[in-house]
This record gives sequence, structure tokens and C-alpha cells, in this order.
Amino acid sequence: MLLKVGELARRSGMTVRTLHHYDAIGLLTPSARSDAGYRLYNRDDIARLHQIQAMRQLDLSLADIGALLARPNASLSAVIEQQIAALTRQIDRATDLRDRLHRLRGQLMTGEEPDLADWLTTLEMMTMQDKYLTQDEQNQLRSNKLAGAANWPALIQAVHALMDRGVAVESKEAQALASRWMSMVADYTGGDPRLLSKLDTMHRNEPALQVKSGITTDVLAYMTRAVRHSKLALYAKYLSPQELQRMHDGDERYVSEWPGLVAEIRRAMDSRQTVDDPSVQKLAQRWMDLFNAYVGTDPETHRKLQAAYENEPALLAGTGIDREMLAYLRDALEIAQLQ
Repeated sequence: MLLKVGELARRSGMTVRTLHHYDAIGLLTPSARSDAGYRLYNRDDIARLHQIQAMRQLDLSLADIGALLARPNASLSAVIEQQIAALTRQIDRATDLRDRLHRLRGQLMTGEEPDLADWLTTLEMMTMQDKYLTQDEQNQLRSNKLAGAANWPALIQAVHALMDRGVAVESKEAQALASRWMSMVADYTGGDPRLLSKLDTMHRNEPALQVKSGITTDVLAYMTRAVRHSKLALYAKYLSPQELQRMHDGDERYVSEWPGLVAEIRRAMDSRQTVDDPSVQKLAQRWMDLFNAYVGTDPETHRKLQAAYENEPALLAGTGIDREMLAYLRDALEIAQLQ
């Protein structure tokens, strides 16, 4: 069965102009044309159109959709799975909102009025988290937070006390707090680098959250320096003073760029993208560029660092990086060298 462009537009709920545009950019080219030159679409064309529209609902650009469909292993079932997952997330968000409204209505109907300040703060925090986190991520954080929520205020207060006293990040006190901080962050995020990256961005961009939590940009900077000092002390067992100084000088770029890149690589691994995938190749190259900028290009330095990672588990703790990821990147880079 072949459909003309007008009939396909009518039955799919799309416009003829959109279908013409898809044809013009090579995204959906009809398999046949009539003797009069009219576009004719068959079953395969309609299946491809479903893939395109499903990906559009996932907020992918037409260019990205074209690249994905050009892959040899592109399948309609995988796209439908993604579409189902996206709809499930929307349903979960709507269900959560409905449940919140039910609770609020129940309070009001029984004459119970939430404290205005708490109510407004809660609404602000809900809106804030929605800007950065999916509903699944918010639920995961709420679940993780229940286990260690009581420990955070004391830790943050202790960090503020050290800062007020001008205690250096190299001190034993600061190093002890840095160890506790990294352990609690790992528990809170479940070791997920994507959550860590999003939370870091949210804290840095939202002054109201900094005030409420006590985790200000100064606190983040202090703890970041303390954690980096503890790790540089481990690196010192393997690297020369010159190599250590180069790493120290590159800390600012490392801290700002590494978490987001680690999160992207983890997403690629979780979605089972193969190491020869062009997008994975780009991620691996970004990794290598940043790594070289951080430690230099000397192969001997790279060998020393590999030994450090193998012998010092604390170096990767809290980073979202593990041996599986390092192997994944190594395989991707080896394929890139062969091309």
C-alpha cells in the first residue's frame, strides 16, 4: 500500500510542508513516485517516520536524528523503548504532582494550614530541582538522603568552622572532613557521576539553595581544594615534582570540565553504545585532550598514572570513574588510532 504525501499528512497528523522538508533534507525520502511525480510512501517509510517523530519527542534535533538513523544498527524497537521510557517518566512526574496535590488538599480540608515560610520554601525547592533533575533523579536523591540526612548539617557546620579559623586545606582536620565529605557525597548520589554533575551545577547556579543548605561556593571551593590535596598526595608517590605541579596548575579546568564529561561517557556506556560509535569516539577524544592538558603527553607520565589508578582506589573514589570506564575509553582510543 502506497500513500500520497497529502494522505500521509492527514493520517499522521502532520503537515505536508513538514513532510516536504524531511524529504528536502534527506531525512525521509519517499520510496517511490507516481507517473505524475507525486511522492509515494510505503510501509518502511512510515516506520521511519515513526522513528523520526519518536525522537523528536525526545527533544533531539533533526541533525541528530539523521545521524542516529544512519547507523547500521538503528532499530525501530529501540526507539520505541526510548519513547516508552520517556512517557513513563512523564506519567511518573504527573503522578507525583497529583499525590502532592492530594496531600495538600487533605491538609486544607482538615483545617491544617502549612507554615507559609515552609510552604514557599518547599515550592521554591521543587521548582528549582525540576530545572536540573528528572523526577526519577529527585526520587533517588530523596531515598538516598533519608539514610544520611542527619549527618550533613554537622559536617557543613564543621567546614564553616575551619574556614572561619583560617585552617589550611592541607591540615589533618580539613583532610579528615574531606574524606567524610566524599564518602557522604558518594552515598547521596549513589556514585552516579551524572547526578554529581547536575547537583554541582544546581548548587553553583542557585544562591537560594546555597543559603538554605549552607553549601556556598566558598564551601565548595574549600572542600574541592581539600579533596584535590589528598589525591595529589597519593599521586606524589608515583609522579615527579614537575609532573605534580603541572597537575596542580590544571586543577581549575579539571574541576570545571571533568564531571560533565564523565557523566556523558557513563550515559554512553549505560545505553550500550559501542566503542566504534562516532559519538563515543568524540567523547574519547575529548577525554584524551583534557587528560593531556592536565598531565601532559609524555607516555612515561601516562604509565605512572595507570599504575597509580591500579594501586590507589581512593584516586577514583567519588569521581564516577572506574576501571570499566577506563577500559571502555582505552578501547575507543585504540580504534581511533587504527582509523
